[in-house]
Amino acid sequence: MTSITQADIDSMRKNGYDPVTIRGAEARLLRFEQGSVIADQIRAAFAGVTLGNGVGMQESRGKDDYEDDETLAKYRSYDEKDDWQKIPLSELNRASGGLCFFDAEGMRFHLPAHLIADLRGEYNFGMAFILTHLSDHCLTQFELLGPEQRRSVRAFLLHILNDPDYEFDREDIQRALDSYWTGEELDQAEQTVAPNRSLPPTLNTTSSVRGSEDF
Repeated sequence: MTSITQADIDSMRKNGYDPVTIRGAEARLLRFEQGSVIADQIRAAFAGVTLGNGVGMQESRGKDDYEDDETLAKYRSYDEKDDWQKIPLSELNRASGGLCFFDAEGMRFHLPAHLIADLRGEYNFGMAFILTHLSDHCLTQFELLGPEQRRSVRAFLLHILNDPDYEFDREDIQRALDSYWTGEELDQAEQTVAPNRSLPPTLNTTSSVRGSEDF
């Protein structure tokens, strides 16, 4: 989805665009504003996550290209390992296949950057496939996600469920929400964790909404 701002809509009105087109633009702006809230939820859920020993971004592309161990090690030396928010958008968009080559640590580190780029309309490939085509390998990639991280992924999927750009993925998204990214499963996970440690307070997703240009 291409980003849009209130200034864009005001300009459309000034230039005499028809009401149907303007209403469509207003609906897009609302989706971006809702997306900014979900982006904040993702940032909070994945705050402080590092790569650890996981597969890095460039390393994953090397695996996709069947590079040898020496080349993979060289690629890994260039990878961001400490702050997923520093990963350049250009790196996220260089290839989509690399997502399939992340291990669980690598997926936990890189997933939030991809989700937020998609919410902003800046990710070229879309995130529905990796989150909904849940092979045994994909399930192992998500096994390190904690309850709040899984909750943020569910919020993302609910957000794109009725997105026109994901029209042809709608059935797969709903199936994944019903079978894997379920609210009931997340509640059970929190009940299991709660006796052992204090969970951070749930992010208030009804907080004030920012414009699409701000998230």
